[in-house]
Amino acid sequence: MSTTNKIALVTGGSRGLGKNAALTLAKKGIHVILTYRSKKEEADAVVADIRQMGLMSASLRLDVGESHTFDAFFAELTSVLKDQFGRGQFDFLVNNAGIDGTSPIATTSEQLFDDMFHVHLKGTYFVTQKALPLLADGGRIINFSSGLARFAIPGYSAYAAMKGGIEVFTRYLAKELGSRNITANTIAPGPVETDFTRHSLGNPQIRNVLVGQTALGRTGQPDDIGGVIAFLCSPEAAWITAQRIEVSGGIFL
Repeated sequence: MSTTNKIALVTGGSRGLGKNAALTLAKKGIHVILTYRSKKEEADAVVADIRQMGLMSASLRLDVGESHTFDAFFAELTSVLKDQFGRGQFDFLVNNAGIDGTSPIATTSEQLFDDMFHVHLKGTYFVTQKALPLLADGGRIINFSSGLARFAIPGYSAYAAMKGGIEVFTRYLAKELGSRNITANTIAPGPVETDFTRHSLGNPQIRNVLVGQTALGRTGQPDDIGGVIAFLCSPEAAWITAQRIEVSGGIFL
């Protein structure tokens, strides 16, 4: 599958790993539609960068924690695809949008648990469901999990539980969509330096422990993740589906 004239939808593409994924896909010649929750100016800056590469791009507001808005979002997406991109479908869905939140199990509130559920698990599930009519046959779905679904760091139980659910969901997607030649895979980053992780990785004690437990001896950078996403959208990855790909530099082996 050539990437010529292909379109990716990247949720949470205005910052962090989503921004890197959007820009990396664009460098591979893929047009990008990205979503943002609150910072339109950041999303518009990413769109401008992609357009400077000679590619088409657009940004749309989406809060993945508010499933009642998804029908309206996909109606808007349909119009944008037709009016700005001249197509009725897109090719790659990257479910990146997420939030952080930590608490020991003994003190985790229902509100924190519900926030993790609505954004990470329910959001990913129903964004994907609503996207299926617009996702072209032969397309790709890439969901974000976390290294925390494999190893346990106290305080992340709610977050990691949702990521574990995403991994199971991804395997079901691969099975049910295989007849359409759509692949579905999960990316599971380890600690990566973004604004999402600034609080924890900015603590020298935490940082040194994580680096010391990583085979490659450093924390991750956004480019470490974006390149893998671009690979999964390439023709060379056409035979990869239902896989959990941990991109962590070999942490906690």
